[in-house]
Amino acid sequence: MSTILLLRNLLYKSHRKPSNIGSTHRYLSSTLPIDKLNYIGGERCGIIKPDNSRDSTPVYNPATGEILCKLNSSADDDINLAVESAKNAFQTWSQLTGMERGEILIKSAEIIAENREFLSNCESINQGKPVWESRGDLQTVIDSLKYYGNLSTTIHDGDYIPLNNGSFSYIKREPLGIVVGIGAWNFPLQIASWKAAVALACGNTMIYKPSPLTPLTSVLLAEIFTDAGLPPGCFNVIQGDSRTGSNLVKHHAVSKVTFTGSVETGKCIMRDAANNLSQITLELGGKSPLIVFDDADIDEAVKGALNANFFTQGAVCSNATRVFVHQSIKGKFQNALIDRVSKMITGHPLDESSHIGAIINQSHRDKIIHYVNSAIKQGAKRLIGGELYKPNDNQCINGFYLTPCVLECTDDMTIAREEVFGPVLSLLTFTDEDNVIKRANSLDFGLAAGLFTKDLKRAHRVSARLQAGIIWVNNYNLTPSQIPFGGYKHSGFGRENGKAAINHFTQLK
Repeated sequence: MSTILLLRNLLYKSHRKPSNIGSTHRYLSSTLPIDKLNYIGGERCGIIKPDNSRDSTPVYNPATGEILCKLNSSADDDINLAVESAKNAFQTWSQLTGMERGEILIKSAEIIAENREFLSNCESINQGKPVWESRGDLQTVIDSLKYYGNLSTTIHDGDYIPLNNGSFSYIKREPLGIVVGIGAWNFPLQIASWKAAVALACGNTMIYKPSPLTPLTSVLLAEIFTDAGLPPGCFNVIQGDSRTGSNLVKHHAVSKVTFTGSVETGKCIMRDAANNLSQITLELGGKSPLIVFDDADIDEAVKGALNANFFTQGAVCSNATRVFVHQSIKGKFQNALIDRVSKMITGHPLDESSHIGAIINQSHRDKIIHYVNSAIKQGAKRLIGGELYKPNDNQCINGFYLTPCVLECTDDMTIAREEVFGPVLSLLTFTDEDNVIKRANSLDFGLAAGLFTKDLKRAHRVSARLQAGIIWVNNYNLTPSQIPFGGYKHSGFGRENGKAAINHFTQLK
């Protein structure tokens, strides 16, 4: 059965109200087997020679616990083929005008918009997030492709610099070459498109390796690019485990690596890229703070805390999982927060009423529960949630569900210091501005931070002192395509999105 046909059947049996998924595009009627999830030279292909020394990775439908497929890892032959394809494509793609490249990116966005409902369903089936969230993710995909499609006409504009005695210099931007992108399982399509949009707009070609837990939709993106007119080899997909990723990064023909994932894996990528001196962008983990001051609008601050903790079952790198609330409003804030969390529905991702979907797999759910139980042993107070859950739906009996959790914690607890990557909010209190800023900045992470206050001077003052790449004031987790995204300290370096990202995907001559 083909990949897309399997997903189509799952859509119709997964929930009683399937969305309209009709389309005329070829990537929605593929007849290639489900194990042909590599995409090289403009077409799906299987692994050339499976490495029998490596175990296959089960790919789950988190909502039901069903195995969608078992993923084998690409070996050196596959990597070499993808590199050769990208290398050849670079010779022509890099010579096109920015306008020509931009037209293809914009056309890709239009195809995605036409098929957003189908793609959203596919994303939710493989990832487990509620389908309304996936629709929002698809909008950011569309926005990113349109943004860089329009921006591509000016990316290579140069500077003319007059010098003494009639001499002059001019400076131009040029693409880097082959870019390797490695993605995470929490935002499969979004991460792939954020990396591809800027890389392709700048004239690079890309080899993308998605997480082995969520391999399906990045191949659909590749087919969409081809349908939009992207030349074969400009965007390739290689499936595999960490060894596949390491071998990709080490390849001598790779000029740039852009990675989204854990801190430890980011460090490994830095070591692997060192031999080639490849440029690197790392978007790593976070343990971000959200500070709610005594003059904050409590209802808005509670909404911000929900946005900062429970999207994608809590698996968002920028999440503010440490919520610092001023002691004087702690009671009102906590009551309002618990009331809102208690009304959140955990259920099938394709059920429009679900607020929380399914955790990516059982091992990750077990890891989250371990964090919660360890916190309670260390003295944390469970205010709500953090328990195994079975929705009232027979299809969900074997799914990986967990209720959203709020714990009253102290700074020294493990759960308040390490990234959990699950729907767990750590509630803390403060009384002094200087002290809470010190506590907010105390960890090695520095991806994001937020604050709620009606005092404009305080908003600017505190924002300037927080050590993070992104600061939200009176909102949280908004990521427009034109705004740079990236962190400080162990949360990585380089930026995605916005004009700033162009600096990381081009070189000056």
